Amino acid sequence: MQTQQGNFNQAFTLLLSAANWLLIVSVAGFGIAVMASYPLAHTLSIPVQITAHISSLLFATLLKISYVVRCLCQYNLGLEVR
Repeated sequence: MQTQQGNFNQAFTLLLSAANWLLIVSVAGFGIAVMASYPLAHTLSIPVQITAHISSLLFATLLKISYVVRCLCQYNLGLEVR
């Protein structure tokens, strides 16, 4: 039984690391998408602007999902959830 708990801890630790990286990627991607959507919109073509607007929605969704996964992993590992 102890081995199974160790496997879960190892899986949650790996998932926590992946969620942290996804948070970094999604924040960076969201920032780039917002910059391309609004301040730099006059320099970009319409298809690029459409792609930037759609990607801002996708990056925001990824940000929320990765944060929830991060909180779930921290809770199951007995770490402080913040």
